[in-house]
Amino acid sequence: MSVLRGTVPTHRWETLVFSVACSLLNDVCSQKKNHNSISSLFPSDVLALPIFKQEESNLPADNENKILPFQYVLCAATSPAIKLHDETLTYLNQGQSYEIRMLDNRKIGELPEITGKMVKSIIRVVFHDRRLQYTEHQQLEGWRWNRPGDRILALDIPMSVGIIDPRANPTQLNTVEFLWDPSKRTSVFIQVHCISTEFTMRKHGGEKGVPFRIQIDTFKENESGEYTEHLHSASCQVKVFKPKGADRKQKTDREKMEKRTPQEKEKYQPSYETTILTEVCLQKHSNVQCVNSCAGPPQCSPWPEVTYVNNSPSPGFNSSHNSFPNLLGTATPQDTQQWLLRNRFSPFCRLFTNFSGADLLKLTREDVIQICGPADGIRLFNALKGRAVRPRLTIYVCQESQQAREQQPKHENGDAASTFYVYHAIYLEELTSTELTEKLAQLFNISPRQINQIFKQGPTGIHVLVSDEMIQNFQDEVCFVLDTMKDETSDAYHIILK
Repeated sequence: MSVLRGTVPTHRWETLVFSVACSLLNDVCSQKKNHNSISSLFPSDVLALPIFKQEESNLPADNENKILPFQYVLCAATSPAIKLHDETLTYLNQGQSYEIRMLDNRKIGELPEITGKMVKSIIRVVFHDRRLQYTEHQQLEGWRWNRPGDRILALDIPMSVGIIDPRANPTQLNTVEFLWDPSKRTSVFIQVHCISTEFTMRKHGGEKGVPFRIQIDTFKENESGEYTEHLHSASCQVKVFKPKGADRKQKTDREKMEKRTPQEKEKYQPSYETTILTEVCLQKHSNVQCVNSCAGPPQCSPWPEVTYVNNSPSPGFNSSHNSFPNLLGTATPQDTQQWLLRNRFSPFCRLFTNFSGADLLKLTREDVIQICGPADGIRLFNALKGRAVRPRLTIYVCQESQQAREQQPKHENGDAASTFYVYHAIYLEELTSTELTEKLAQLFNISPRQINQIFKQGPTGIHVLVSDEMIQNFQDEVCFVLDTMKDETSDAYHIILK
């Protein structure tokens, strides 16, 4: 103890002990100092990166048992010009196919209910900025108006591996969905057809494009066969440029970083060859989905109003056939809000909070377009006026009665002017024999299976089988008298158009 207190040794062996003790003490102090400086420089910065998985000891207590079953990897390089504590940013080329690897990240025994079963994933392109999130519906409708027939997000099905039943709903341009088996290799290739500068406020050239988010939501099947039980969500931040623009931007960022000093480079993330989508937590409120990222501030985007049902058409494909009651002038503000929601005008509910039915009906076409924009304004005005979509083909039919058939030969020269016929209108959209069969079955109040064949009476009284091509060549608003003939081999009927 006297040696460690600084007493000068007088013997040789005390001198040796003193030297060894001081050396060990200096080494311990040096290691401790270096460890403190290193830990203050690296671990907090590394753990803050969204691309690294955080250790369990650093997670909040309520997330220790959280299951993160999947991992999604976008095969595109991240930008090198992103600071350590910021979220990664990835540049994409418009229309180019990019691979997203769907990885099963479960531990043994986790989520046994999906073992050997399919899950459904929905990929969406949404806005990153909160300002654009609140007007997402108007922004997408405006894009649809300027780019008719195009999609914001599309699947490259020939390039994809392991996906089943891929679908792209025509009413949701920024959404695609598919089924996949987590136990098998799955890669989906996506194409983003909008560019970031299409949604900037002022377009005068050289403007800075807005960032998007690529978000993937995965659901499992419930007892009813519907994919509604949420399993996992993840997203990443991207910017989309015109073809080859992303490569030029990546090169520009890399050259800028090379000009920085080593001390400045330490403040930025390196460029990674792939982008790992970070897990997000979902909180659903009405039609708005709140996304709480593990690496950033909450993000909100409209939740797709669909029901994920196995082996059933995606909702919205036959939306043109759905009709809601017209808005009446006597409707209260509460009734008006319900009408707006049913007719897919939910983004304007807050705007028309105090409007009654009469208030809305008094608006002119110009007023509605000025308030809601050209795309939604025209749609809302047509809905308010109860304007139905004009059918592709209208035919008028009536059933020939037995009494008329008996009286028909009594008239000379086939004159049946004294016979009174009541016609019914049939509206056709698909212009197929199957659609005509279904419409005639509704008219006769029978099952379509009870109609065997449909014939058209031709020259000299011959019976010509009605085909899709024949219907497509019908004149609009043509009139037919229907005659029925019992099928000799079954309980079905043949229908003859005269």
